[in-house]
Amino acid sequence: MTKNYGITASEITPQEVFEKRRQLIKLAAVGAFGIANAEVFSRHAFAQNNRLAATANPKYFLSDKPTSYKDVTSYNNFYEFGTDKTDPARNAHTLKIRPWTVSVEGLVNKPKVWDIDNLIKLAPLEERVYRLRCVEGWSMVIPWIGYSLANLIKAAEPQGSAKYVEFISLADPKQMPGVNNRVLDWPYTEGLRLDEAMNDLTLLTFGLYGEILPKQNGAPVRLVVPWKYGFKSAKSIVKIRITDKEPATSWKVSAPYEYGFYSNVNPAVNHPRWSQATERRIGAEGGIFAPKIKTLPFNGYAEQVAHLYKDMDLRKFF
Repeated sequence: MTKNYGITASEITPQEVFEKRRQLIKLAAVGAFGIANAEVFSRHAFAQNNRLAATANPKYFLSDKPTSYKDVTSYNNFYEFGTDKTDPARNAHTLKIRPWTVSVEGLVNKPKVWDIDNLIKLAPLEERVYRLRCVEGWSMVIPWIGYSLANLIKAAEPQGSAKYVEFISLADPKQMPGVNNRVLDWPYTEGLRLDEAMNDLTLLTFGLYGEILPKQNGAPVRLVVPWKYGFKSAKSIVKIRITDKEPATSWKVSAPYEYGFYSNVNPAVNHPRWSQATERRIGAEGGIFAPKIKTLPFNGYAEQVAHLYKDMDLRKFF
């Protein structure tokens, strides 16, 4: 690992360790040994350096080969640190992730400003392996660490008029050189419908590959919404607001004919400038010459989320 990541090689959970546990998960899934052995999947060493203890959730493990830690942390979209894919890894060392607070406010009975360390402790952490599909046509498979966002929303007690959840990211030009570039109106803002936010798949995320989130991946807390294009998964969140109105999200404001509020992964609805029918898996054997793979509706999570959009025209509500 290079110094750009702000961590040493000894502090990183090796990918081969993850792969071994993935094999155990697959054995468990076919009944090779009982649920009584589930504790085998737990990580017990929490307090060392940048590691996070989390219990692997077999329900959210995939047969897909995970993308390497190197690729996950060196090929990123995080415009606050630059628009090139390598800019975040090069520039994000300036981000200060302690102290950090997240304000939960709006149409809730229990608004609260959460210290990041208390927020991490709100619910048991799980390790889930999700596909991440970006609107540009590339994808990764990443072992994330967090818990369902629903835990935090329930703690805030949304009022009856609540319909949407808005997420606001940090925008500090002193720490984030890209904020000086007006490519977007800062701060970066995203949103979900309340039922989307409450879906169990929606992950409030604090880590990946067994450690705290690297800064270039959205430290110290981000969203992961695996059935939507990657830009919906807001990074470095400082405010969560429950509202009765659809939030004005950054990319929809910037280019409304290209980026809609819903942004569900849909191979049948092309971006105005390119097809969404296939994708390139980062790190696949063959590199840029690797065969493209077919993109799945809702990124392969249709069974869990398609009911949220029953009777909706997904070409209109893109």
